[in-house]
Amino acid sequence: MNPNRVVAYLGKPCREFTKADIIRYIAENGVRMVNFMYPAGDGRLKTLNFVINNAAYLDAILTCGERVDGSSLFPFIEAGSSDLYVLPRFSTAFLDPFAQIPTLSLLCSYFNKDGEPLESSPENTLRKACKAFNEVTGMEFQAMGELEYYVIAPDEGLFPATDQKGYHESAPYAKFNEFRTECMAYIAQAGGQIKYGHSEVGNFTIDGLVYEQNEIEFLPVDAREAADQLMIAKWIIRNLAYKYGYDITFAPKITAGKAGSGLHVHMRIMKDGRNCMLDGGELSAAARRAIAGMMELAPSITAFGNTNPTSYFRLVPHQEAPTNICWGDRNRSVLVRVPLGWAAKSDMCRKANPLEADSNYDTTQKQTVEMRSPDGSADIYQLIAGLAVAARHGFELENALEIAARTYVNVNIHQKENADKLVLLAQLPDSCEASADCLERQRAVFEQYNVFSPAMIDGIIRRLRSYGDATLRASVEGNNEKMLELVRKYFHCG
Repeated sequence: MNPNRVVAYLGKPCREFTKADIIRYIAENGVRMVNFMYPAGDGRLKTLNFVINNAAYLDAILTCGERVDGSSLFPFIEAGSSDLYVLPRFSTAFLDPFAQIPTLSLLCSYFNKDGEPLESSPENTLRKACKAFNEVTGMEFQAMGELEYYVIAPDEGLFPATDQKGYHESAPYAKFNEFRTECMAYIAQAGGQIKYGHSEVGNFTIDGLVYEQNEIEFLPVDAREAADQLMIAKWIIRNLAYKYGYDITFAPKITAGKAGSGLHVHMRIMKDGRNCMLDGGELSAAARRAIAGMMELAPSITAFGNTNPTSYFRLVPHQEAPTNICWGDRNRSVLVRVPLGWAAKSDMCRKANPLEADSNYDTTQKQTVEMRSPDGSADIYQLIAGLAVAARHGFELENALEIAARTYVNVNIHQKENADKLVLLAQLPDSCEASADCLERQRAVFEQYNVFSPAMIDGIIRRLRSYGDATLRASVEGNNEKMLELVRKYFHCG
């Protein structure tokens, strides 16, 4: 029942794909072209096209990869020594849903002149982060993303949606449900493990255009696969929108007073196929240690997850976006949320369906924790790598459980009656410049175990400081014209 046509045809999980499998699929399915795709410094996927000249040439490109100009892909690579290799990862193969000529696409890894993984490539950084997490904890770090975006198209004036009330709306009040489900089908065909999709809170009309917010949420998988799936999903959503004449933005903020778009990341830690987030139905010590690490490194995680000035117009009170460093259960005002996790000792399936026998379903696999600060401007690989580093750091902190206890809140911290709790909590950075300062102070933790290279950290800090936005949020407050100018400038972020 796998929607990925390559998986279905070969009859094996994608993790087991070999070069021989890829060649067989190409030969037996009339595939005439191969695309190499790889993330660059701007957070977008780049593409290199190959015509399959003959069997020998196909074997050569799959085995040897190809050269690319690294200085045109990453700002930290000098033109004088810019050649890099890109090598396909066979496990990522999928049939391009948009190509008129049958085309197989594969994501690639970067290698340097010595044939070693490029230290500062985002994908390799995430690989190293997961490796360090496993070596320190003996567990596997898994992740899943909630991809929020706005669809923008001419307003036809029919069945208008209620402003800022679009959450889980159905057609005809939600206009782009079919577009979203088509995106989901294509993402699944490309290997994306989707949990569900729905319309989101944001919906409004400006200058004859309707803006409708949607979300596609994924299932937890190995963190590296999670990043790959999010990258491909953004590429698919944009391409399908282009086909229909819609515009798409993953930008964190559209205009004042309207819901911004986040990129919430859920995480869980696994060992021998068992979810280690729970212990006796309660959040485990391991989970609380991981959360403590996120509390400690939260200020600098914004450097990877909130990467342009409009990011910080979303991180304001009363917008279901965090402003303070704290965590809690089922609480959308906190930075790290512990979602409702099916921990109740109740067979809800049987209660809803009296003809059913006891289900005895292991619901512990569902428990995650959710980081709510990131948005669509994030470098996805760096962001998830940063979260893996933070979770690992929690296991290395002697006072991790004390930190977790101190930063836990069980109320909406933005309500007036909880002002006394709010003043005790540290705040997230309010600008790219402040985020860069936080990363500078905490960089040693990210560079430990050679996860983030110093060159990468230097480049991130340099880029964030280049915005000069230390006082921007305050100066733009109440100025919708200036806000829209910024939104247009960073509309196609990530």
